[in-house]
Amino acid sequence: MKSAIPETGVPITEPAAAGSDRQEASLHGEILLRLRDYVVEGNIPEGGRVPERQLCEMLGISRTPLREALKVLAAEGLIELLPNRGARVRQLSPRDLEELFDVMAGLESLAGRLACESITDEEIAAIERLHYEMYGHYLHRDMHGYFQTNQQIHESIVAAARNETLKTTYANFAGRIRRVRYSANFARKRQRWAEAMREHEAILDALRRRAGSELSDILFAHLRNKRSAAIEHLAEGPDSARETAPQRS
Repeated sequence: MKSAIPETGVPITEPAAAGSDRQEASLHGEILLRLRDYVVEGNIPEGGRVPERQLCEMLGISRTPLREALKVLAAEGLIELLPNRGARVRQLSPRDLEELFDVMAGLESLAGRLACESITDEEIAAIERLHYEMYGHYLHRDMHGYFQTNQQIHESIVAAARNETLKTTYANFAGRIRRVRYSANFARKRQRWAEAMREHEAILDALRRRAGSELSDILFAHLRNKRSAAIEHLAEGPDSARETAPQRS
């Protein structure tokens, strides 16, 4: 699996000038984005320790910005911080996955129903553009691009629900299953990936028609299917991801 992390010793961006809050914020955001992708895409095994020294060398940064990014990933639920012992990737049991995916299914189902009551034509058009961008990534077997765009679609539907409590709750749970949501596409030798793409066609169709009840049911089933694939992939073991992972271009 080709990583988003640059080659050893190459900084991901130019160091921020003294007193430049904007550059520092940009650097922090880029570190966080690359580190999140690195964890989500399975470059560190479930329950594995985060190799801080190696990541600092790969990213061309010091320990301080790395640890600040790790704190954010811990808040998102992707990793666990260990007192005086660094960090490790959070490991979820099948029961954890069942519970988390069921909660997410309920949240996305509600979001779909509410979104159809208030979404604008412009927002639907933006989601449609994301859908076809995602389809392009699917055709090119670019899992990284596909997954990033996929998440934007789901987040856009949640945002269109116009409910800040729902949006905050969704964000709190989304990080915990982001890694397994990514890897679930590899289940059954990537057959799940094709199934998910077909489900997204149905999601877009219901959204265009503002069919709230129908979209709600489709999203709930979509997350339930993702849950089954995630648990199945977990049972297949870590080697299955390496065997089925598409190459990044």
